[in-house]
Amino acid sequence: MKAWRRVGAVLAVLAIAGGLAWRAWRPEPVALVSVAEAPLVQSLVFSGRVAAPVRVDLGATVTGRVVEVAVREGDAVREGDLLARLESAELQAQVSQAQAALRLAEARVVGQREVGVPTADAALETARATLDAAQREARRSRDLFARGYVSQARIDETDRAVRIAQAQLEAAGAGARANAGRGTEAEQARLRADEARAAAGLAQARLAQARIVAPADGRIVTRLVEPGQIVQPGRTLFAFAATGATQLVGQADEKFLSQLAIGQAARVVADAFPQQPFEARVLRIAPGVDAQRGTVEVKFEVAAPPPFLREDMTLSMEVTTDRRERGLTLPATAVIGAGAEARVRRLADGRVVEQPVRIGLRTLARLEIVDGLAAGDAVLADPLAIEPGARARAAGDGR
Repeated sequence: MKAWRRVGAVLAVLAIAGGLAWRAWRPEPVALVSVAEAPLVQSLVFSGRVAAPVRVDLGATVTGRVVEVAVREGDAVREGDLLARLESAELQAQVSQAQAALRLAEARVVGQREVGVPTADAALETARATLDAAQREARRSRDLFARGYVSQARIDETDRAVRIAQAQLEAAGAGARANAGRGTEAEQARLRADEARAAAGLAQARLAQARIVAPADGRIVTRLVEPGQIVQPGRTLFAFAATGATQLVGQADEKFLSQLAIGQAARVVADAFPQQPFEARVLRIAPGVDAQRGTVEVKFEVAAPPPFLREDMTLSMEVTTDRRERGLTLPATAVIGAGAEARVRRLADGRVVEQPVRIGLRTLARLEIVDGLAAGDAVLADPLAIEPGARARAAGDGR
């Protein structure tokens, strides 16, 4: 009896050992996927926002009290439309004073031309006539003196009269020249008029600064002023967005920079309207990279902006960077590594082996096999589940 028990124990041990050996020898089942021809679209997805082509902060350039605010947030305005008006009574008085001074200076120019010039010319002619008369009288006196009819005192008196007349002629000539076209008197009159004209222009410009107007066609994004406030230069009163082509701005990871190009198509979805996607196109790629975030700014143009777009609205953008109408593809999870290190695992003679491959386009779900495999070739769906050299069989194979 004991002998039979020993035999049974030995047989049990042999059975267990055989089972373990069979399990070790039996190939492990693995799931396979086949290389298939299919269209492939490579795209990048990143977030962005709606941006106005030009956005500026508007404010006053003079200190004053606001007496009128003519617009509200969201209002569309045309270039030159009044946005706000400051108290301007003092500025208007300065304009009136400057304009009066200008009229006075211009009247002096006219008076100098119409009165000063003729008066100076008349004085010159009078001085010439006086000198001529004095010279004739001096010649006559010398003739009489030679005949003994007059004394030396008479000669001295006529000579003095000639010198006085010559001095008067020189003074009259200087006055005529000063009042002539480019003379000093005429020039001073014109300069005084120019100075008054500049002062009037400055006063008018200061008065104009009491009106804050739209610099171009656009829309009021933010209003930060109310009537009665005292405002100063440098303080923002309105955020203004100029009218122009709608632009979208996104931030793409710099590692995808080589895949981006101007003109690429994009599908855009606003977070607030996820059921209404629209089309856009890459307009500009920033030349620099944001060192803090490691991103590059990408701007898009929209040919037909949907009416629901608002400035600074959050968007999701999917940019199509490349496509293949037909290509050999595999699930992305079936490939290990990337670039020159890309490889798959296959079954060869019942064992797992590695096969180098070259990758083309890549999406989140699938990637293109450029070299290393042919259509219909099967590879492990989960290559990391089993090591190279292990025995394996296709799942579903009854062996």
